Amino acid sequence: MEMNEKEQKQWYVVRAIGGKEKKVKEYIELEIKHRGLQDYISQVLIPTEKVYTIRNGKKISKEKISYPGYVLVEAAFVGEIPYILRNVPNVLGFLGDTKEAGKQLLATPLRPQEVSRILGRVDELSVSEEENETPFFVGETVKVTDGPFSSFEGTIEAVDNDRKKLTVSVKIFGRKTPMELSFMQVEKE
Repeated sequence: MEMNEKEQKQWYVVRAIGGKEKKVKEYIELEIKHRGLQDYISQVLIPTEKVYTIRNGKKISKEKISYPGYVLVEAAFVGEIPYILRNVPNVLGFLGDTKEAGKQLLATPLRPQEVSRILGRVDELSVSEEENETPFFVGETVKVTDGPFSSFEGTIEAVDNDRKKLTVSVKIFGRKTPMELSFMQVEKE
């Protein structure tokens, strides 16, 4: 396959079976290595974010996939490339209109502003690790992960974003008891 000057790489979204995103990334990277496709597929990304919780008084960070079921691929859609990507195990197809146009598979690339929003968010998250990006809402059910009421479930009564505190109503001995907890002491159900 000859790479044309006109063939620019663009970002495409590969739809993957939920929970198999890392496998899909590994398979695509193996295909690139095995077939020597570095000129055609330059990056395979799974946007993730760090989510912090407190367990037994310790702050624990865990990686959470920002867009479950999606893998971003920067590629030039020439020749066999769309077919190779589509035939990777656990791949469901591409996001966007995927049509058979004659023999060519068409997938809609992401617009530059969408790419910068997603990638910008990834950079922003690695910079502002301390920020817990998960917004909390009044009425939401959360699980307490730290303190004497660890593993209890409660309903959010109030959210104080500035102080990163929640007022959570927890049922203790059949009575609702409001407690003030930090964002780090709860996790969403």
